[in-house]
Amino acid sequence: MNKPNTEYRCGYVAIVGRPNVGKSTLLNHLIGQKISITSRKPQTTRHQILGIKTTDSRQIVYVDTPGIHQGSKRAMNRYMNRAAHSALQGVNVVLFLIEALRWTDEDAMVLQRLKDSDVPVILLLNKADRIEDKDSLLPFLQEVSAKHDFSHIIPVSALKGINLDELEDTVAEYLDLSEPFYPEDQITDRSVRFMVAEIIREKLMRGLGQELPYDLTVEIESFKEEKGLTRIHALIWVERKNQKAIIIGKGGERLKAVGKQARKDIENLIDNKVYLQLWVKVKEGWSDDERALLSLGYSDQFDE
Repeated sequence: MNKPNTEYRCGYVAIVGRPNVGKSTLLNHLIGQKISITSRKPQTTRHQILGIKTTDSRQIVYVDTPGIHQGSKRAMNRYMNRAAHSALQGVNVVLFLIEALRWTDEDAMVLQRLKDSDVPVILLLNKADRIEDKDSLLPFLQEVSAKHDFSHIIPVSALKGINLDELEDTVAEYLDLSEPFYPEDQITDRSVRFMVAEIIREKLMRGLGQELPYDLTVEIESFKEEKGLTRIHALIWVERKNQKAIIIGKGGERLKAVGKQARKDIENLIDNKVYLQLWVKVKEGWSDDERALLSLGYSDQFDE
């Protein structure tokens, strides 16, 4: 894409924070399209995902990351922490998302990582719209501003899109004078197959209990485009046989419901009718096996 404007700006912006603080919701609203899956469960995001927003004056490449969390019990946890930490390399500025009026030990751990990175940090106070007593925000602002020399502190609502225009204008100050890195119509670096697998996983995470979603992943076995129809076969991997039964549900009802919900979103994504077939298989210990993770698409491409 040729941009004759010599003042054109472009750069990378990392979105970081503890699990389940609203990073993916923020990305989706900034881009104006669903790029990253969301659920109320922590650690929904497992990969680095780029969200690319291009205007006549700038291209902002947002890097959505898994929540930085304490402990690395399994290979999956270690992978997600690596993905989050590596996002701090080579970015122009970091958006550090916390919940307004709430500071946790995990927030403190994330901030320590940011202090080590020596990158400008904009602190975002999410869910600011939910604060009934606005006077309570000032002492909290004073408290958090003393923790680090933040470049800016901006109250936002990721869900309702409040103050996001102000945020983007502030981010633009940190971008380089540069031609855009990506074509004007590109909104993410991820493939359609990846997005389809994530849509299926989102429906599973939203429909299942607290523990099971962390023991499953989705692999696209085949993706065939025909005239007026796209045929997709997807494998849902779990770690134990009883988990397979839970996902399938009585008479296969739960799996059918997941497939119906996912198919609608996939059709909207690819703008075509979809035939979606889901299979559930058991691969014991996959989430704590580096080789299994690699085979299922959890590669450290961010380290290259």
